[in-house]
Amino acid sequence: MKIVVTGAAGFIGSNIIKGLNARGIDEIIAVDDLSEGDKFRNLADLQIADYVDADDFYELFAEGAYGQVEAVFHEGACSDTMELDGKFMMDNNYTLSCELFHTCQAQGTRLLYASSAATYGGSDTFRESPEFEKPLNVYGYSKLLFDQRLRRELGAGFQNAQTQVVGFRYFNVYGPREQHKGRMASVAFHQFHQFRNEGKVKLFAEYGGYGPGGQMRDFVYVDDVVAVNLWFFDHPEKSGLFNLGTGRAQPFNDVALGVVQTLQQLKGQTQPLTLDKALAQDLIDYITFPSALVGKYQSYTQADLSALRAAGCDLPFADVATGVASYMHWLAAQTA
Repeated sequence: MKIVVTGAAGFIGSNIIKGLNARGIDEIIAVDDLSEGDKFRNLADLQIADYVDADDFYELFAEGAYGQVEAVFHEGACSDTMELDGKFMMDNNYTLSCELFHTCQAQGTRLLYASSAATYGGSDTFRESPEFEKPLNVYGYSKLLFDQRLRRELGAGFQNAQTQVVGFRYFNVYGPREQHKGRMASVAFHQFHQFRNEGKVKLFAEYGGYGPGGQMRDFVYVDDVVAVNLWFFDHPEKSGLFNLGTGRAQPFNDVALGVVQTLQQLKGQTQPLTLDKALAQDLIDYITFPSALVGKYQSYTQADLSALRAAGCDLPFADVATGVASYMHWLAAQTA
């Protein structure tokens, strides 16, 4: 069984390869752009059959150069929500994805791809339906346009797909193998290093009607994201567009508290820590909301999981306390 993973050296792509390897699957073609050479670290401990540069892969794949491919996990994209070059964003996230989709349908290859909760943008309802899709940046629009293209070609639920097509609207994913993402890495990643370097973590102060650190997101641990991807891989009869979050919004304060609590425990301090205690001990610091993000920032997200559950995927999701604790232990082990 031959599998392709695009964005293979990236955050979610490398974790999907790890999940496939755990099943004994290693006939994997890894596709990425390693201009940023340090990303190799995400592949170094994984088993793959081949690596192909992203500039070469898509045309070769369309020509049938790789024979019969069972499925493509398409995680490759520009995911920088602050990127202002719309041409670059649309070429990478829309045009290339459209070409890949048509090749997959023509060759009988299943396509499981990364969409984004950024498609909802300014909405206060997070359900996979056009009336709730209001992107705030060109990244969100590029992802939405591809979803819309598939709806036009395959029907609203992708029911007319010749072979499986599944889109996942990822919410705030965090966890191992995101170190290369720079400013786009999760708040948990940044707070780990803040606490190590400064003895405190930083959060935005009040914004959008929310108090300091009170903005709420649906934070989903990357292991759970992989589990859902692989569930659909196991169910090739299921197609559609699905939210992939926990269905539970939690404030950024919960993330900060989880980071501080776990790192304190790793230093031998076992006393339970509340938010009030963390603030009193100056372990959490609030900073002025940046002007560059005003009007472009989602202060609240919470995945509606109705469609996912209706499809039969009943996998559980870790809450912030559980996921962040696991992630802090992983990061601490990497930097020991």
